[in-house]
Formats: sequence, C-alpha cells, structure tokens
Amino acid sequence: MPARALIFLPIALGLATPALAQAAQDMEAWTPTATALRANAAGISLPQTVGGLSLTKSGEASNGGRAVDNYAQYLSQDGAVQATFYVYMPTYADASLAAYMTDKAIMERFGAKTRRTSYDSAAVDGLAGRAIRAVYDDAADGALTTAAGFVHAGRWIVKIRVTGPTERRRDVLAGLDAMLAGLQVEDKASLHRTAPAQFAACPVADAGEATLTRAKESTLAPAQDIRIPRDGKDQLCLRGAVETAEGRYDILQQAGRSDGAIIVPVDDSGTLLAFDPAAPDKGYRLSIHMVGQTDLYGTYDRVPSARQIAAILDGKDPQTAQAQAIVAYAATGEATMQLGGAARR
Repeated sequence: MPARALIFLPIALGLATPALAQAAQDMEAWTPTATALRANAAGISLPQTVGGLSLTKSGEASNGGRAVDNYAQYLSQDGAVQATFYVYMPTYADASLAAYMTDKAIMERFGAKTRRTSYDSAAVDGLAGRAIRAVYDDAADGALTTAAGFVHAGRWIVKIRVTGPTERRRDVLAGLDAMLAGLQVEDKASLHRTAPAQFAACPVADAGEATLTRAKESTLAPAQDIRIPRDGKDQLCLRGAVETAEGRYDILQQAGRSDGAIIVPVDDSGTLLAFDPAAPDKGYRLSIHMVGQTDLYGTYDRVPSARQIAAILDGKDPQTAQAQAIVAYAATGEATMQLGGAARR
C-alpha cells in the first residue's frame, strides 16, 4: 500500500466514502434558534440567555470546519461574569478525567490561595449524577470565583466554565447551575453517569526500559476503547509521574490491576497517551488521543519507563518521532486513516 494513502474506515455510520467525508468536513458547528444555541453534531443545546448570562459569540476552538471542537461565550450584562460553553469530541472521552485535569489547570493558573470548595456529582437535563460540578474560591489571590461543570454524552464532552469577581460569587454559581439545568441533550440515553475521580493504592510499577516494535501496516486499525473504567466508575491510582520541559504529568491506571491499561493525561481538552495491553503477555500498544484525532504507534514489550514517556511527550524519542498512522474523526463519527510517515503534531 502506498505511503500516506487515505483509508476510509467503517466507524459508527458505516463505510465512509469521499463524498460523505467531505460532507462531514463541511458540517456547521452551531445553529441558533429563537431561544437556544444547538451544537449540531452532538445534538446538545443551551438557551441563549441563561442564569443572567447572554450569548455573545460562538465558533470552533480548533480543527476549523470539522465541528469537533466548539465553544460559545456568554457574558453578564455588565461583562463582569464570563462563561464559556465547550462541546468537543476527544477520542478518549471521560468527564471525570476532564474534571480532574481542569482542576489541576485551575490550581496551577490561579495560584496557591485558590480553594476548591465544591466537587461532586450533579444533575443535568433532569437526570441526577450525569455531571460533575466544581467550585473554586479565592482564585487569583482572592480576586475571583470560578466554577465548572462536566458532562459526557455519547462521543462528546461538555465543559462549562463560569468566572467572575469574588463579590459576584452568587452570580457565578447561579450561572453555572442554570447552564447545567438548561442544558438539553437530544439523546438522553447517551448521557453517562459520572463522578469525581477516586484514587487508591497503585500496583508496583515495572522497572527498566521498553522497546517499541512497529506494527505491520496491514494490521493497523483505529484504537479500540482503552480498557480502563471511565467517568469515575472505579478507582484509579497514581503509578508515577513524568517530568518534561512543559510540566509534570501523572501516570494513571485502574487500582488493583497490574495488567490493565495505563494512561498519561496531558491537558484538560482530552489529550493523553494510552498504553493498552495488546494481549496477555504481548506488550502494550501506544496511541496518542486528542480532540478528533488518534495517532497510532507500535507495541512496546513492556510499559515504558518515566524517562521514555517524558521523551515521547517532549518529542525526543526516536522510536515515536513519527506515528505509523493518524486517524482523523469527523463530527459524525466517520474517520479517515492516513498511513506511513505521519509526523507528530
């Protein structure tokens, strides 16, 4: 097969064709109605005026034209309270993990005085336990209150962020709660139960360096669901940490399992490294997940060391300088796979 050939894969709606892929590429991200704003592919809507906040702008955060990374901005009448409503499609979707990584980002951004004063499950669209609600006080040296909500619906993650001056704390919380209550999901069965991540003791980590074996092109296929409980359904544990030029990242796995998948979350938008067992005693497949895209690599004979993972994240590992394949997902769930010579982005 020629390098960099485009392969259309049977994902979700069947075998994609070039015409279907182009139609997916051209999908509009948002449709406004008389009273609401609808994320078209996700089938998720929010009122244009909610909790004292009004819609001011909507668009795509990245991946322009693919409708997989969408945002809408809301403001109070005086502009003091601001909210952002994100609807995005990470290829590893997990509301609990999104909340955990956002928590880390908020604490890092707003300083040591920031206090998490609420972090629990909440209702959305009339269903209990379908969201995580987090509140942070005394952010930015006491100047701000910020709050967030997280929802997992089908392939999509919804994240709501509301921020305002400390003296407007009541308005910030009213805005978040009204947005969670006003969120409408057309396929309610797609709403996942979710809860904040719980952590327990971790199995002993492997020692030593790992070797990557590249897969045969004929055997490459989009990464299957990574075998680790999501949305707070089971305890995770901290296997270790990775120090890179960009920061410190946790190595996570399911508590009580020494043979399960291992993930390294990188940011609060769903970017992560996944090491998934290929088969009993057959090593660990590496895939890198982000919004609307999964990069596929070969199989390590064991879990890479923290040093090796740091080199992968820093782009200094010669074994992973190029992905073997990149799978790009449209908002409809259709995907194209590009093989060979695919440089990491």
